Amino acid sequence: MLHNMSNNIHNIASVLTESLSYFQKFQGKTIVIKYGGNAMVDEALKSSFARDIVLMKSVGMNPIVVHGGGPQIGKTLEKIGKQSQFVDGMRVTDSETMDVVEMVLGGLVNKEIVNLIHQHGGHSIGLTGKDGSLISAKKLKSDVKPELTSEIIDLGHVGEVDKIDISVINLLLKGDFIPVIAPIGVGNDGFSYNINADLVAGSIAQALNAEKLILLTNTSGLLGANGELLTGLDINIIDSLIEDGTIYGGMLPKIDCALSSVRNGVKSTHIIDGRVAHAVLLEIFTDNGVGTLITCNESGTLITCNE
Repeated sequence: MLHNMSNNIHNIASVLTESLSYFQKFQGKTIVIKYGGNAMVDEALKSSFARDIVLMKSVGMNPIVVHGGGPQIGKTLEKIGKQSQFVDGMRVTDSETMDVVEMVLGGLVNKEIVNLIHQHGGHSIGLTGKDGSLISAKKLKSDVKPELTSEIIDLGHVGEVDKIDISVINLLLKGDFIPVIAPIGVGNDGFSYNINADLVAGSIAQALNAEKLILLTNTSGLLGANGELLTGLDINIIDSLIEDGTIYGGMLPKIDCALSSVRNGVKSTHIIDGRVAHAVLLEIFTDNGVGTLITCNESGTLITCNE
């Protein structure tokens, strides 16, 4: 009994000692976290995520949370009797659907995250990309190719990032707040647009020259055709994996934004397993991560490796 207790104490001390160098290394650094997947729906994981964010802030880091909410939007649409329609994984968003998106992302989901952070002793402010002209958007159209024809599909209020204005984020960080951002932007046409949260997180990380971009997902990282964790990949291999369909679906925007981010000023991007409790802390503050790291080596060649 005493022996086991002693081992546990030494293990805890070892972890704390290991973490110290990371506390010092990342003090004052900006970390953008895209929050989504199981971590947003499992109560225990939601609580552990909020505690991770508060701890990061407490040791001097500047965490910024960008969240999704697709399942929550789908459930709300179902309740009002509106059927969801998708093209290439993107929700077709008419005006009525956009109203629901704004209510769910900018209201229910955003405020729940802010409240969880407050419950664990943090200070947070929730906003959408419409606040302070944070996210200027433009309309996105999907080019689908059914058999031999190509057709441009109007997705409605689905957008992409046109420009990021970091003024409001800097204001919140100076006030020692944790920004929690819903991925809704506004276009020059005055309309609101729903934007993929991974791409919004990547764009914000680039605009801030963030130290890290962390993308939570429902897998252990970037996986191969047989479900194995892929490591040690250069950009050419990644391109071939996209072409042969190994990398597909929801992982595509993650890879796109990961590669774009490290090419444009972000030190590293991490695709981590949000199903693991305290995944963010394990990735940042321990020698062994819980996902895939994408960074640049000294020659500038993009490589992917498991930490």
